[in-house]
Amino acid sequence: MALGEEGYSPIEILRHFYGDSIYINNADEIAGIPASWPGYNLTIGSTGDKVRQVQEQLDSIATIYTAIPRVNPDGIFGPATQRAVREFQSVFGLPQSGVIDFPTWYKISHIYVAVTQIAELT
Repeated sequence: MALGEEGYSPIEILRHFYGDSIYINNADEIAGIPASWPGYNLTIGSTGDKVRQVQEQLDSIATIYTAIPRVNPDGIFGPATQRAVREFQSVFGLPQSGVIDFPTWYKISHIYVAVTQIAELT
């Protein structure tokens, strides 16, 4: 914090602690990494990219955890998605609301990363 208050940039602060060979690499796009919670619950009638994303993740998870019904990633949160969410919540010890709230979103993301082994790519 003191270095930041002295006007050091983030890279200068990192180099202060880790040496001059450190650099920051930028990527235009990173595929497959789960996105942040949209800031609102997803439930029956919700539509769009966030719904499609979570449907894709649930469907991938369902290939390993076969108690969870497979989902067609169409971007429409309907009864089939709700059933898959409820079963996911049951399997992973969450309240079985069928709603993708903050805790459910991040548990889906966490399990998705584990089953797809995205974390192993770094």
